[in-house]
Amino acid sequence: MADSHLVICGGGIAGIEALLRLRRLVGEGVRVTLLSPESEFAYRPLSVLEPFAPESIRRYPLGRIASDTGASLVMDRLVRVDTGACKVHTDAGRELAYDALLLALGAEESSPFGHAHLFTDRDCGRSFGTILQDIEQGHVDAVAFVVPTWPVWPVPLYELALMTAERVRSLGMRARITFITPEPRPLKAFGQAAGEATLRLLAQAGITLYTGVIPQVPAPQLVTFDETRVETQRIVTLPKVSGPGVPGIPAGTAWFIPIDERCLVPGTGGRVFAAGDATDFPVKHGGIGAQQADTAAAGIAHLLGVGERPAPLRPVIHGTLLTGDRPLYLAARVIDGLGWHSHVHEQPPWPARQKVVAEELGPYLANLDPVSTRVEAGVRR
Repeated sequence: MADSHLVICGGGIAGIEALLRLRRLVGEGVRVTLLSPESEFAYRPLSVLEPFAPESIRRYPLGRIASDTGASLVMDRLVRVDTGACKVHTDAGRELAYDALLLALGAEESSPFGHAHLFTDRDCGRSFGTILQDIEQGHVDAVAFVVPTWPVWPVPLYELALMTAERVRSLGMRARITFITPEPRPLKAFGQAAGEATLRLLAQAGITLYTGVIPQVPAPQLVTFDETRVETQRIVTLPKVSGPGVPGIPAGTAWFIPIDERCLVPGTGGRVFAAGDATDFPVKHGGIGAQQADTAAAGIAHLLGVGERPAPLRPVIHGTLLTGDRPLYLAARVIDGLGWHSHVHEQPPWPARQKVVAEELGPYLANLDPVSTRVEAGVRR
């Protein structure tokens, strides 16, 4: 095991969670390279707060995280995997040999509608910040939030709608807020209890809700579905997501990476694992990605001769729904992409600062100052 080399592609939640878990499982007994085109890890689940409370997003230098875990950080982009030779090829022409490989690349994003404002956590909420400012200044009094039909994590859009309604109420203003979703009930992935709680919140906020419809946006101020036309002044949506489509790696529907119940990628010689939004698991959520990363790390440790073969992943989804007032804390077991045995809590059953519950990453970040000195030890460019 001492000469073994693990390559982790991706410096997001899943990649860092796997790195931290692997170090706990095998100590310094394996050489690790973290491959990422970014120099920072941004805790983007809090991006919905940015238009309402600027500088809500916490950022951490990947060089510091690599240094803390004894890993080498290579700032470069994966372009191809040769599973026969067990090598990773990068955009800068590097070849990284691996004994085990974890793909935690995240998903690709694009706009589902040509006439809607796209909210993405990658732009720190700037696109929605302009809309919120127009509402506060009285230039806009009608907004529609539209969930696309593609694979998507809809929680941020519910949060934006609820926080916008609360901001309007707190300013003593009025606005017509509409929420349109293909889901048969709000937050389907969290199960019935969460859906009913969200229905109550939307109704209390005065938000008009349409469920189980296939929305179209044929014009900048128009949403249509079935025989219904919703005229509004601004339309806000989320990006549709697709897989990274890595040459040399099998690709499923929409280029997502197929994984088995232990997060192994079939047809890759038993040495390639994947976790996070890049996989074909139907629920796209950082907490699910972290659980996949923990399973993959245990599988990698077993591959390298440490520990038993991990049990199959049985994901449980945990989520915090921000409302502008008191948040709700939601949990459910995920079976075939649906939430079962869901629970709703008004008090956090996990540390309140962890919007995404991750067993390794949460405690680690709690002790890491996001504005600490940038340590670049181990970085290769």
